[in-house]
Amino acid sequence: MQSQDVAPRQAPAATGPVDLEQAEAALVEHYPRLVRIAYLVLPPGLGRSRRVLTAHSLAQRALPRGRKQLSAVPARTAGRDTDPGYACLRERVLRAALEAARPRKGLARLAPLPPLLPQVWGLRLFPRSGGADELALDQRLSALSGPARAAYVLRGLERLPDPDVHRILGAAGVDDPGGALAAANSVPAQHALLSSPEFDPCSLQARPTDLMRRRQHTKAALAAAAALAVCGTLALLPGGGWGPDGAAAPAYAENPSAQAALDPGRLTRVPPTAWESAARTDFSAWPARGPLTGDEALLRRALAVWARPGETVHVSATPGTQTGGPAGPPQLLYAGEVDNARVVILYDGLRIARYAEPRDGTQGAALDFARVDGASGAEASALVLGRSDGNVRYLTAPWVTRAAARDLTKPASAATALAVTDGITAPLASPALQPGSCTSWTVLQLTDASGTRLSTDLGELVPAHLTAGRPGSAGEASGTEALRSWAPFACSLAAERSAGIRSVNAWGYAEQPLPDGSGSGDWVCTRAETWRGEGTAALAQFHTPGGAAGAVVAKGTDVPACGPRDPHVLAGVLWKSAGGHWYLLAAGSRDTASIRATGGVTASGRGALLAARAEQGARADLKGTLADGRSITGLR
Repeated sequence: MQSQDVAPRQAPAATGPVDLEQAEAALVEHYPRLVRIAYLVLPPGLGRSRRVLTAHSLAQRALPRGRKQLSAVPARTAGRDTDPGYACLRERVLRAALEAARPRKGLARLAPLPPLLPQVWGLRLFPRSGGADELALDQRLSALSGPARAAYVLRGLERLPDPDVHRILGAAGVDDPGGALAAANSVPAQHALLSSPEFDPCSLQARPTDLMRRRQHTKAALAAAAALAVCGTLALLPGGGWGPDGAAAPAYAENPSAQAALDPGRLTRVPPTAWESAARTDFSAWPARGPLTGDEALLRRALAVWARPGETVHVSATPGTQTGGPAGPPQLLYAGEVDNARVVILYDGLRIARYAEPRDGTQGAALDFARVDGASGAEASALVLGRSDGNVRYLTAPWVTRAAARDLTKPASAATALAVTDGITAPLASPALQPGSCTSWTVLQLTDASGTRLSTDLGELVPAHLTAGRPGSAGEASGTEALRSWAPFACSLAAERSAGIRSVNAWGYAEQPLPDGSGSGDWVCTRAETWRGEGTAALAQFHTPGGAAGAVVAKGTDVPACGPRDPHVLAGVLWKSAGGHWYLLAAGSRDTASIRATGGVTASGRGALLAARAEQGARADLKGTLADGRSITGLR
């Protein structure tokens, strides 16, 4: 699920009661922000999946029952004002979240029941994992009381001055707002991180609950109840730093193969020069690098968390990637410190697993997976080591001789050399972390004995390989002509973030003279291939002279068009000339013999190009005939 979290719109300060309709409109408009506030204030001990559902429940129950009016909550007295309906709902959400975070006594100490609604059976939902900075901030916030977390959130996310925060906390039932503000000062001001996907309970990942336990429940209900009781007892034990297995869940499988996979002494370690004589240039030839490859305690924690991630572990995976433990001892690729985290990267022949834990030794960890079966050459030349402050740092293959950063939107600009130390690149701007409008797209340029290749960070562990040319005979995107082809369409790569992309090819399949004689438009098809095979996306794009970027005019998902199996494509667009006339422009690949348009525009023509007068907003269906007599339709 995706959400758009926007700041509340400006409105006059509240001067009277807020009616139910006004509050309901505010809830619909600002729902993502209200849920984010609830998620941040709720106690982290609930677990990420439980916090998500509880946060949604609190926001959805913020409206009172019946038709009564809400008492007005004064809006901000300094700076920009807020919608009074939103201010009322924010106060009610804060009050409910603080009630959930308040310490309990006696029988009330028992864990509260899950919210009645919403409920999701058979799935665990949690926000996408962020970087080391977000993980560290989450750990610091977990050490605060509920009122102190609320003070930090109101300051950082809502940008409220302290007097307003003091007033709102008092209205929400906090006994000592001043103490809450003082306690919030103990956490460094990293307010921009509060808007990251790490803390967005409306943009979620889904994973199944423990399938094995679910199957065994009907046959061994008593044994499952005993296991849950043991797990609950362990969860209530006081924390004392990292245990032998770190943030892993309690062990429930004891067999020789599982134990061998958890033994750091059995990790596969490739010698530093093995790649020089290896038959394949893939991840199996990578040596173990990093200053912590000898830290058995760290490696044991990484393996244990991989096999049994606990409730405090942030787990993410590219689509189609299994998250279960390794079948046997995996290969160690890296162990060391990156930014504010200790990082371990492992490879089991099919997947890359990246384990990260806070450097300060606090509880909690992140575990990320990427599918890499069949990766070789350019696809096995780099891995994402870490992201922070809008930058990404890569671990490169041992056969890489030079690394550089290049802006894909500026083909004439020279690449900027990157320093590489023990295979680790200096930080470069990550387009996966680029907010707002796209003005540049920085890619990684790697050179080895085979040539120069380009890859781009799309928010996953393995960067996507960029190519250019006709499907089936495409080449590297690093050449002069290929760079010019990619430049107007670089920003369209944003549509492929976090989709499990293996490679993206740009194919300039047609050039069409514009009807008003102002030049020629370029037709390009970009096709993104995934690691799992399904989910491929083909985009037909059109670029006119003088335009900064191309426009996506058609999209096909899981279609062979524009790919090696079917190197053909047909697409059209409504185009307005400088004189104000509208035209239907359509183009097919070079072996298209004729094109016919029906529906809102009726026209036909010989060859691979078609231009016909049209009305604004007209919709047309396209059909083409190839030179061999086969029919094709417009990309969709």
